[in-house]
Amino acid sequence: MYVCICQAITDRQIHQAARNGAKTLRDLRRDLQVSVDCGRCANSARQCLKSANEQVMERNETSLR
Repeated sequence: MYVCICQAITDRQIHQAARNGAKTLRDLRRDLQVSVDCGRCANSARQCLKSANEQVMERNETSLR
């Protein structure tokens, strides 16, 4: 699903950015240019990143067991 229409950024790209270490909307702006044009996607991108980071943490915890 597209999260940022202006930059054509999808939720999958945000999840990949999280796996690569993105933790904040600022990281997404730097890495993917999310929310640099109109800014309407900021809340959706933030929520998507939060979900992605939770999944990353769950996977890391599972792999440590």
